[in-house]
Amino acid sequence: MTLPCRADHIGSLLRPKKLREAFRTLQGEALRAVQDEAIREVVRLQRDCGLEVLTDGEFRRISYWEKFVRLTQGLEVKEAVFTFHDAEGHESKFTAPYVSGKVSRSGPITLDELGFGNNKITMPAPSTMHFYRFTDWGSAYDSAEVFFRDLGKVYQAEIADLAKAGCKYVQIDEVAVAILCDPAAREKVKAKGGDPDKLVDLYIDAINQAVKGRPKGVAVGVHVCRGNYKGMYLSEGGYDSVAEKFFSRTDVDHFLLEFDTPRAGGFAPLRFVPKGKGVVLGLVSSKTSELETIDSLKQRADQAARYTENLAISPQCGFASTMGGNPVTEADERAKLKLCVDAARAIWG
Repeated sequence: MTLPCRADHIGSLLRPKKLREAFRTLQGEALRAVQDEAIREVVRLQRDCGLEVLTDGEFRRISYWEKFVRLTQGLEVKEAVFTFHDAEGHESKFTAPYVSGKVSRSGPITLDELGFGNNKITMPAPSTMHFYRFTDWGSAYDSAEVFFRDLGKVYQAEIADLAKAGCKYVQIDEVAVAILCDPAAREKVKAKGGDPDKLVDLYIDAINQAVKGRPKGVAVGVHVCRGNYKGMYLSEGGYDSVAEKFFSRTDVDHFLLEFDTPRAGGFAPLRFVPKGKGVVLGLVSSKTSELETIDSLKQRADQAARYTENLAISPQCGFASTMGGNPVTEADERAKLKLCVDAARAIWG
């Protein structure tokens, strides 16, 4: 098996109340001290659940991409052109990165998230800095291709430093490609003058540029998610329209994919995953408190195994891609993380 483990998780975990309050009231070393304590506690939580892959919960970030944007030269924040929504039709606007100048890395971005016994670091995909404002993503570059070459150097340097510090697992969080599977989102892109298929190609190339030349011994996985904000999502639809090119052309070791609800589509697109690459099945929902059963997860894993063989299991997304988190409790989170471990042992031994 080439996957880091059979039971994985996506990275972000519920911020405890004391950490949320610290972000509002503290700064500097005082904030860092609260973060350090909370990270130690959440690493223990993961170990107690039996997980081998451990993150810092993204506890040094306000959102999954906020810190990357804050610490990268040439990026700022504006309102996005998309909205989050739920099954009842409720919507919520959000902000997104904007390219205000030439991008560069002035120093480490995620390096301070290591050092607590955790072994996995997550980063937003390059498309995050472009897609949410693709009609007006910035004027500092003549083309998106040139922009992504510069941005790729930021990732390359960051991954190299992470490897030197002992990190063995880097996860890239890709949302744009999943949105571009949604017929409604594709029509919205077309209506604004964009070409969905060309954007998918652009974002595949951007990921490949970001992980180019990565050190040996560092596993890179891409998490392909439909958005995650207080139980809401950005898109729906299976991976069918992008599967062949995305799975065959993206130069990573494995894919972490969302399959928790019918809106995520079926497993047939997994037939395009190249032999030797892994798939982490996101079968457990991080958006609701309802706990899946081991029998149902085993049944679905068996269905996925008809199309590809190198499999693991995880929640479909993180529990708190932003500070507010999803509408679940820490007890729910703990139960779902432990379920992934127990299900993996029941399915694969």
